[in-house]
Amino acid sequence: MGKVNQFTPADHTVVTSAVSLAEKSTDGEIVTIVTGESDSYSDVAWAISGLVALTALLVISLFPEIYLHFIDWLAGGWSGISAPPYWALFVFTALKFFGTRLILIWKPLLFLLVPPPIKKARVRRRAVALFRVSTDHRTVGRTGILLYLSMREHRAEIVADEAIAAKVEPAIWGDAMIAMIDLVRAGKPGEGMAEAVRQMGIVLSEHFPKTDQNPNELPDRLIEL
Repeated sequence: MGKVNQFTPADHTVVTSAVSLAEKSTDGEIVTIVTGESDSYSDVAWAISGLVALTALLVISLFPEIYLHFIDWLAGGWSGISAPPYWALFVFTALKFFGTRLILIWKPLLFLLVPPPIKKARVRRRAVALFRVSTDHRTVGRTGILLYLSMREHRAEIVADEAIAAKVEPAIWGDAMIAMIDLVRAGKPGEGMAEAVRQMGIVLSEHFPKTDQNPNELPDRLIEL
């Protein structure tokens, strides 16, 4: 995954402190994870390359005279062909396909072309996978919750354990998400995650106030992947 997190040691300190402070008033356990990107999108890159190659082939079939003029120009006006040779069509299509795939190695361009619904689905999938590894069923009261930020996709997710999900509707986390994204866009990702954690702590303290029987079961530190 790409290293575009832009998180400094100070950001780590701010987020970790926010988690520790929020958990002082709740039995909820907040886990924070940030990553550069949630997926390589290599399958999307190959699909785009295939689409470009097929589009080029379609253009040639619809306007063969343009292709023939090009071949004639390459031959110095002595090609003498009246129909595109199949081997040349194959070479041209292959060049389009692999040329496009080579260009899409440059991640900023690839991420620009990936449709937003695909980004949303991939970020959610990665968040759920990380939740299952780091948070799911790892607390006595099933009160773990994950705050996940994927920098390159400019997306975040909150995934809660079953006890929290049963009491708190997903829409309740909307304000925390908006506050975080706004600060991330302003170039303050650490402060953004810290603010989201603060607002999550307020919600958790209402439904799961702190008790003496609940130890700190999950790490407070920001995890950077």
